[in-house]
Amino acid sequence: MKKPVFAMLLGGVLGVFDGLTALISAPQEAPNIVGIVIGSTFKGVIAGLIIGLVAQRTQSMAVGVGVGVAVGAVLAYLVTIGGPYLWEIVLPGSVVGLIVGIATMKYQGAPAARA
Repeated sequence: MKKPVFAMLLGGVLGVFDGLTALISAPQEAPNIVGIVIGSTFKGVIAGLIIGLVAQRTQSMAVGVGVGVAVGAVLAYLVTIGGPYLWEIVLPGSVVGLIVGIATMKYQGAPAARA
């Protein structure tokens, strides 16, 4: 499995948990949790794609993790525009980017097949 695919899968899975944090940080949004989880999952997949593409091009852990945190924070911030929950959305999004960045940079992929 290539790094972008790995990062997208991991970002999607972690995006589910990112969305579920809304039940803790904003319990009044419980009726909207399905939409929040779907949106967070999509956000995690997009962040994973970007992080995975960067991870393919560089071997620097610092660059990969920095891009992960930045992409997670920016995508989460875009969700908050016009909304009241800035930090409740940006912090978990940044943590997802951090985890995906670290895991993707450490991921070595499947060994090459012999001919």
